[in-house]
Amino acid sequence: MAKKSTRNTREKIIDAAWKLFYRQGYDDTTVEEIIEESGTSRGSFYHYFQGKDALLSTLADVFDRKYEELTETLDPNQDRFEQLMYLNRELFAMLENSISLDLAARLYSSQLITRGDKSLMDRNRTYYRLLRQIALQGQERGELRGDVTANEIVRAYALCERALIYDWCLSEGDYSLTQYSRTMMPMFLQGFRIEK
Repeated sequence: MAKKSTRNTREKIIDAAWKLFYRQGYDDTTVEEIIEESGTSRGSFYHYFQGKDALLSTLADVFDRKYEELTETLDPNQDRFEQLMYLNRELFAMLENSISLDLAARLYSSQLITRGDKSLMDRNRTYYRLLRQIALQGQERGELRGDVTANEIVRAYALCERALIYDWCLSEGDYSLTQYSRTMMPMFLQGFRIEK
């Protein structure tokens, strides 16, 4: 029970922080506001995070929770390539509508210079586990190529997503990430699909 309570406290802090970051901006959000919004204590905040900057790497947690929600909506009869494209569209829609461009750019730049754990690259994340599961199912069902590993398919998928987000940040969001990826992701990954 204590483990679940610990997880809930951390998640409350993360959820509150990202809501505030989106609503009023990262620079204009204080640790005190995050504590108040999350309904936790100062001690709890500093138990999990050294400061506000440490919350930047938790965007991976936000993405993973979105993927957990999306898992429930996957059509088990749908082609696995199409499942991957669906996940991408839904994640990018959330990113575009719930995470400011500035925050996405900060996260990606912080991942480039961090010396420790790179949260976006953690292969134990829900993101990577779900993608591997779908890739393996696609190979078993003859929908995705079997002459490459599931991990290679996942790596290419994640690389394409990061590239599209990075380009969107560089372009200062002057186009719809969701709409652009609707065309680009299938084009980038089509080589892994087996047409029937």
